[in-house]
Amino acid sequence: MKLYSWNINGIRAALRSGDLLNFIQQEQPDILCLQETKAQPGEAIIDLPQYYEFWNSAQKKGYSGTAIFSKTQPLKITNGFPENIIKKFQITGDEFGDPNKEGRVQTAEFDKFFLVTVYTPNSKRELSRLKLRQKHWDPGFLAYCKQLEDSKPVIFCGDFNVAHTELDLARPDSNHKMHGFTDEERAGFQAFIDAGFIDTLRLFKKGNGFYTWWTHFSNARARNVGWRIDYFMASKSLKSKIKNAEIYPQILGSDHCPISLTMEP
Repeated sequence: MKLYSWNINGIRAALRSGDLLNFIQQEQPDILCLQETKAQPGEAIIDLPQYYEFWNSAQKKGYSGTAIFSKTQPLKITNGFPENIIKKFQITGDEFGDPNKEGRVQTAEFDKFFLVTVYTPNSKRELSRLKLRQKHWDPGFLAYCKQLEDSKPVIFCGDFNVAHTELDLARPDSNHKMHGFTDEERAGFQAFIDAGFIDTLRLFKKGNGFYTWWTHFSNARARNVGWRIDYFMASKSLKSKIKNAEIYPQILGSDHCPISLTMEP
């Protein structure tokens, strides 16, 4: 079983260019999770009869959003956090809006696991959304995944908008304390590891150079001056079933590249 995740950064543009359909035809994912779809229901028509499609669009047009395409019909699809998580961690928004209305979390329940795709709020260049991340979103998302894990193993994937360690970006020294590499955001990600979840790529790839996002400036992608901010995480109980994890920097169509997780059925 091959699971893929991709921050597509605008699904309509990726469809017009042909990059998304070419990718799906080439890789034939069993399940594909997308982030930053930037489309309302009906705005992006995809002819993929072999897939069940599930969308969680932002209320604001042309912004955020997630989607799951699956060859297997899930037992259940849930959009957003449950009310108990929203209430406990006070995930109610800030001056930029309510993240619960931005289509950022989508969960598919299958027979043997939950699959969660997430588009984590960016803390912004001036760190104006760092408090939301540190105090509310990151601990709330972790608690949600642990709550799901009480029932069955969890895989969660997507754009976490943080490079976890200095190995996860090309220039850590010049980016320390910048958005996406603050101590607070990195601690939020470390909490997933401390809670027992596995950063699946690190089972197979060590060291630096494995990046999933590049700025459009200074030919950064061609020079591989990037950041790894997209991840597949999994419950420790699934470790023996995980056979591979990859990134695909050669696949174009977004400022992010796809990532994958291969598992035993």
